[in-house]
Amino acid sequence: MKRPAFYYSLQCFAMAAFLMLPMLPGCSSSEPDPEPTVEEEEPLLPTATKTNPMKLYMHYMPWFQSKPVSGYWGSHWTMTNKNPDVIEDNGQRQIASHYHPIIGPYDSKDTDVLDYHLLLMKYAGVDGILVDWYGTYKVYDYYTNFQATEALVKQAESAGVQFAMVYEDYTAQVVAPKLGITGIDAAKTDMKFLSDNYFKNKYHIAIDKKPLLLTFGPRYFKDMDQWTDIFKDVTKPAFLPLWDHAGFVGNNGSGQFAWVDFNASLSQLNSFYNKKGNMSVLMGSAYPRFHDFYKEGGTGNSYGYVDFNDGQTFSNTLAKAKEYNLDYLQLVTWNDFGEGTVIEPTTEDQYKCLEILQQFAGVAYTRTELEMVHEYYLKKIKYKGNDAALATLKQTYQHLVNLEVEQARNLLKTLE
Repeated sequence: MKRPAFYYSLQCFAMAAFLMLPMLPGCSSSEPDPEPTVEEEEPLLPTATKTNPMKLYMHYMPWFQSKPVSGYWGSHWTMTNKNPDVIEDNGQRQIASHYHPIIGPYDSKDTDVLDYHLLLMKYAGVDGILVDWYGTYKVYDYYTNFQATEALVKQAESAGVQFAMVYEDYTAQVVAPKLGITGIDAAKTDMKFLSDNYFKNKYHIAIDKKPLLLTFGPRYFKDMDQWTDIFKDVTKPAFLPLWDHAGFVGNNGSGQFAWVDFNASLSQLNSFYNKKGNMSVLMGSAYPRFHDFYKEGGTGNSYGYVDFNDGQTFSNTLAKAKEYNLDYLQLVTWNDFGEGTVIEPTTEDQYKCLEILQQFAGVAYTRTELEMVHEYYLKKIKYKGNDAALATLKQTYQHLVNLEVEQARNLLKTLE
């Protein structure tokens, strides 16, 4: 039990007074010291009970800025030719995507949005988030993304959702010449931040008792000795490069993770999953579609196309992971609106992806709970500035986090 500071001051005063007393006959000063008080760590918040033991990790983008929060619309909503201030004929804000979040374009630092996202994931059976991470430096929008990630990690702890990072190693190449340092030094600073601040967090994802770290590539550091140097002075992670990139990290790697297979037969996933016995950690992938906006948004050519097929693509890639009895699965992605791999509820598909995921995970929840989380978010927006209503919503949030559905629903009913 944690005790207030004054308790220890009184304890020290009493001990000093005792030592000043004359020794009484028959008494000995060689009494054993009392056992030190050990503070018990608070237990983890409850997670949804699942019938499917597979660990489900959601790939998450923290790179959105909105004018109401940040003062401008970020490039991931606009690309080169879209303006969210424009309202289209369908009533949607104009964004650089074929799909629209049901809450509209948002800001990744908005804690109301983060709570909404994390609660939806929790009620869909997601075990943790894998955050696309650009390091710690104040270069381009990397630091804005870093600040959003800090906010996300804080809210993930509050919601009881685990997290880990997916390092974009090419950022070191960009940072180094601007700061007059080497790319290795830039990467080592980023790793030290992760080791000192995230790896020790009780909500950080661990595999085989090692903190999990992914890299989307690597695309810059393509020599094993470079990664040996980068990890030299930090807690060694369970390190996963992208599929077919293991040779770049050598024995620093613990396995690999899959991404999008553009073949309708899923032949690339099949080939990758057949390697399961040859690597310590194999993390699969499941995705609803790939329908990027790069060509329409004026930022390059399309990478390809995978049809949504009314949710069947998501179901098929989930089933493929189950067929191979995978331990770990990355869900690609929560909110990459630019590439269209969106599992987050959209006006086009509503909650379909999350309902498919609920069934796959084997949770007891349905669309009803997802809609309640959405209702909670809308009321947080509606009642901004209303202290009494916000106090009720704070209680509602805690009930939602604790999976106390009826209590949360009853409180929401008190707010019209």
